[in-house]
Amino acid sequence: MSLMEMEFERQSNPVDMIEFVAANNDWSFERSGEDEIAMTVEGRWADYHVSFSWMEEFEALHLASAFDIRIPDSRVNEVIRLLSYINGQVLMGHFDLWRQEDVIIFRQSLLLAGGAEPTNRQVEVLLSSAIDACEAYFQAFQFVVWSGMDAKSAMDAVLFETAGEA
Repeated sequence: MSLMEMEFERQSNPVDMIEFVAANNDWSFERSGEDEIAMTVEGRWADYHVSFSWMEEFEALHLASAFDIRIPDSRVNEVIRLLSYINGQVLMGHFDLWRQEDVIIFRQSLLLAGGAEPTNRQVEVLLSSAIDACEAYFQAFQFVVWSGMDAKSAMDAVLFETAGEA
């Protein structure tokens, strides 16, 4: 019997931990099913629609964080170019263009193979790193979509760091 064929008895649904963390942090949430929970997180640049889904077949807790941005057909190719630049910078997770819903979405998963249970800290870091990534690149998407900037210039603009003190 290979390790992949071994079955482990899970103590609880990992989404239960998300609900526990959300309740302890006074985050409003909606449990849309046994394996899914959704919440809206207020960021500096936008409100992010975050959902966590337990994917039993992969033993993974999947996070998706989306923000609404209407992308005109004329800017789709440049947004795809921008996604390529951004995903080259992001250490964990990645951004996608989800054309069905017309949103940019950040996705990341926490592997919980072998019956591992998520901790409060893992859930908080998973969520905060997703929001941090969305916040870091939100303006680049705005520059490409609404200002007509090319992807490279938009990346340079958001990655610009000041030195010294004013």
